[in-house]
Amino acid sequence: MFENLSERLGGVFDRLTKQGALSEDDVKTALREVRVALLEADVSLPVARDFVKAVQAKATGSAVTKSVTPGQQVIKIVHDELKHVLAGDDPDPGKLRIDNAPAPILMVGLQGSGKTTTTAKLAKRLHERERKRVLMASLDTNRPAAMEQLQVLGQQIGVDTLPIVKGETPVQIAKRAKQQATLGGYDVYMLDTAGRLHIDAELIAQAAEVRDVANPRETLLVVDGLTGQDAVNVATEFDDKIGVSGVVLTRMDGDGRGGAALSMRAVTGKPIKFVGLGEKMDALETFEPERIAGRILGMGDIVALVEKAQQTLEAEQAERMMKRFQKGQFNMNDLRQQLEQMIKMGGMEGMMGMMPGMGKMAKQVQDAGFDDKILTRQIALIQSMTKKERANPQILQASRKKRIAKGAGLEVSDLNKLLKMHRQMADMMKKMGKGGMLKKAMAGMFGKGGPSEEQMAEAQSQLGKMGGPGGMGGMGGNPFGGAGGLPPGLSGFGKKK
Repeated sequence: MFENLSERLGGVFDRLTKQGALSEDDVKTALREVRVALLEADVSLPVARDFVKAVQAKATGSAVTKSVTPGQQVIKIVHDELKHVLAGDDPDPGKLRIDNAPAPILMVGLQGSGKTTTTAKLAKRLHERERKRVLMASLDTNRPAAMEQLQVLGQQIGVDTLPIVKGETPVQIAKRAKQQATLGGYDVYMLDTAGRLHIDAELIAQAAEVRDVANPRETLLVVDGLTGQDAVNVATEFDDKIGVSGVVLTRMDGDGRGGAALSMRAVTGKPIKFVGLGEKMDALETFEPERIAGRILGMGDIVALVEKAQQTLEAEQAERMMKRFQKGQFNMNDLRQQLEQMIKMGGMEGMMGMMPGMGKMAKQVQDAGFDDKILTRQIALIQSMTKKERANPQILQASRKKRIAKGAGLEVSDLNKLLKMHRQMADMMKKMGKGGMLKKAMAGMFGKGGPSEEQMAEAQSQLGKMGGPGGMGGMGGNPFGGAGGLPPGLSGFGKKK
């Protein structure tokens, strides 16, 4: 999402930050390129024009052009303006109003936008994260097997669905869902309405009837992000005829432009609540304007990285790991856990995309022909070792190495790269353990209430320094210290032919 825009803006700001003091012409030239970048990312012309005008008014002031680091200050202004475009004046755009049980949520949208899948994803999220009792009901009497699809998804995610009664109208199903949700003690009931290939009178009339019966707390419009600017027209039309409280953009993982998201909030005035980033049932993210703006400008998203870590790593397991690392103990079992953790958190590319200054390195890794299969090959090598070898990798001699490599279907050279990576990581863990950095990081992640804003700001600042030129103790901007700017053990490891 936003890949193209992020790349283009990165190029513009790289040139700005290399200059000393900026003249008004420098800022105007840069903002012309920003406008072109926005239009190429499928942002609507009025939104792009207003955005550039607002940035130019703030960026050509004397305080900026005479600043010590004017380029950085312009980036800050662009970041704040991006955040404003994405969020509007709503202080908490992702919050759902589901306070009075049973709270009805009405899901509307065109056919093929991923409405049914999104209904299940959101139900799973409410059930698992917010501990809500959720009931789902399909009101789609037109599409073959639409009701059965929601029923199957409900079974997969462990959420109740309204029993199917053939021959009922959408309004009758909505009334029955309301009754069952009230009698069954549910916190939320979700109504998945029918869609059409285009907006017509019948679709609008049916959705309006259901709305009048259910009186929903939230009416969420599901829009396919790949439709670009037409998504904005769809949102405007639905809002005029039915009244929409928020938008869910789907398939945002398949669109590197993301212009629909930038235009949607500015044109319709409706907040984007969630974005769908894949087919899996947990591939639904809260739309956080500040964090999205940071990711567009390559500032990373440390909060999302910590949240992913919290979801995939148990606190007790983290505590055990920390105690071992503080003692300087880091064997092959620990390395395997780290590699498996990386895969769970979205792989190398996913993690790098969230770290400040690492966006370009993620691209570099991808262009070099690497993928997450490398991580699984490294895990295969570790699994090919005996218990004794995993606990004491220093005992690995030539004959053992040959046996391990053969067992994993790889070369001895691949095993040597893995061992080198292990040694480097063990040294790093030892240093972090002695300095108390590891303890602070774990406390921030798993302490009561999670990391504080101060801890996040500190982490963002430290990682920002790591990603910059010559960061990480003079490693030339490569925090991994591997050849060609790649992590150790990956340079040349199992490279795609």
